[in-house]
Amino acid sequence: MRNKLSSTIFGAGKPCVIRRGFAVSSETKVTTLPSGMRVASEFYPGATTTVGVWIDSGTRFETEETNGTAHFLEHMAFKGTAKRSKDALELEVENLGAHLNAYTSREQTVYYAKVFKEDTAQAVDILSDILQNSELRQDAIERERTVILREEEEIAKSEEETTFDRLHSMAYQGTPLDKLILGSRENIANLTRDNLVNYIKTHYTAPRCVLVGAGAIDHDELVELGAKAFAGLPSEDVHAVKKAVLDNPSIFTGSEVRNREDDMALAHVAFAFEGPSWTHGDSVPMMVLHALLGSWDRSSMAGNNVMSRMCARAADMKGTHKVSTFNTVYSDTSLFGVYYVAEPKDIDDLQWALQYELSRCCFKVDEDQLERAKTTLKTNLMLSLDDTSQVAEDIGRQLLCYGRRVPTSEMFARIDSVTEAAITRVATEYLFDRELAVSSMGPVGYLPDYNWMRRRTYWTRF
Repeated sequence: MRNKLSSTIFGAGKPCVIRRGFAVSSETKVTTLPSGMRVASEFYPGATTTVGVWIDSGTRFETEETNGTAHFLEHMAFKGTAKRSKDALELEVENLGAHLNAYTSREQTVYYAKVFKEDTAQAVDILSDILQNSELRQDAIERERTVILREEEEIAKSEEETTFDRLHSMAYQGTPLDKLILGSRENIANLTRDNLVNYIKTHYTAPRCVLVGAGAIDHDELVELGAKAFAGLPSEDVHAVKKAVLDNPSIFTGSEVRNREDDMALAHVAFAFEGPSWTHGDSVPMMVLHALLGSWDRSSMAGNNVMSRMCARAADMKGTHKVSTFNTVYSDTSLFGVYYVAEPKDIDDLQWALQYELSRCCFKVDEDQLERAKTTLKTNLMLSLDDTSQVAEDIGRQLLCYGRRVPTSEMFARIDSVTEAAITRVATEYLFDRELAVSSMGPVGYLPDYNWMRRRTYWTRF
């Protein structure tokens, strides 16, 4: 399963309090094992627990020749280990009534299980076994190769997935983030067992792993389980490996790719600017700007009074089906932009309206819409933490991105501190008179050319 890195920073880390109507979740405890592996947990009363391993490694750590390896390994994790055959593993998980899953993104790989609290130790043992002892049998590799090729075919049929993959390829061409998560069909067909083994040895190391538990779990017990179960992970200093990769940054390039297919009913267009990284001071104002610009779908029941200015303008055009602002953030960069789906006759007017509203944010922000955006952002933050699996995801991602869990109270304070001046400043910094990357497919004959779009990133009078 592939996954796009979320655009929003979520977090908790203080005892539960009520602040402005929002519940702030309980304390996140973190322990670093002698091997360098971190163990983090957050207790919630209940009957279930989510435990998982978040690994600081994904598609951007691959070479052109090995692109697709991280995702391939994710598939192979459930195909049998030295002590559990594929059938035995499936039967054990089924008998537990557990949910066992994994996903790969451009910067992280994750394996997790949701179980009853009394089965936590067994879940940790399963996760450690599939991470450290997968057999990677050649016959299983060949069977899974066919499965992944079919998955690639399915993704190719998704206009949105294809548009965003091409957007990355254009925005970061020739640098680490331009790679496909699944890899090219040629790579999928040619990856070898040695590629998989070498990737594990290089990247699945203790200092780059976080064992996470969320739910009805005891932190000390999880630390003890992790120290025993993951004792086999290499513990040498591997930061040099990551540093060598990140010393080759993903440089943003203004560019465009369009795949004109006039037999398609709707045009799919995404355009993006380079934004700040996870740890940059402008990341929170950009999150608020993201919420301010909003998203809209014609199938939704939202009225014009709850829409942003940008979405309201898009909704007024009968040929617009969907408008979605995105803010996809990485360790050294991000993509901030808009994806939309529209009928061919409206895409030129819609592109003008969207870019007008983006440029307008460089000069004027409506106070009522800003306050609404802050509330929306905080509400979405809390709603996204309603499940132990979502909490575990948040803990693991933040520890890999920041080295700590950002308390919800701190995040709320940072959101509340964003002013109109801060929004216009970051909009000017990242959107005004800046290069953009564009990806489009479908009947895009009326889509303006790149130079036209580039000129609409600034106003000559205001």
